[in-house]
Amino acid sequence: QVQLVESGGGLVQAGGSLRLSCVASGSISSITAMGWYRQAPGKQRELVTTVTSGGVRNAESVKGRFTISRDNAKNTVYLQMDSLKSEDTGVYYCNIKGLTAGILWNAWGQGTLVTVSP
Repeated sequence: QVQLVESGGGLVQAGGSLRLSCVASGSISSITAMGWYRQAPGKQRELVTTVTSGGVRNAESVKGRFTISRDNAKNTVYLQMDSLKSEDTGVYYCNIKGLTAGILWNAWGQGTLVTVSP
């Protein structure tokens, strides 16, 4: 079982930056994807950015502004968010997916709130 603990959310003004962190622990193996999702008020959860063996995929709305990265030594995945806009406001979740014995599994962080003021 994989556990994810994320942090780094907060209140920033439009144009500012935040760096979200997600520390993974537990039995980490057979990972197929790692990424970040968000849920804005009144909207469904959406993919922000994800990385697989095939590369990085970003939501169109965050292209050029958000960057996903990993530090394997610290067992941590990051989301660097620059040039934040008010529409980036929402709860951000880190996620990893894996395939073990033919079963697809998901691990989610608890979510961290990002609020961007205009």
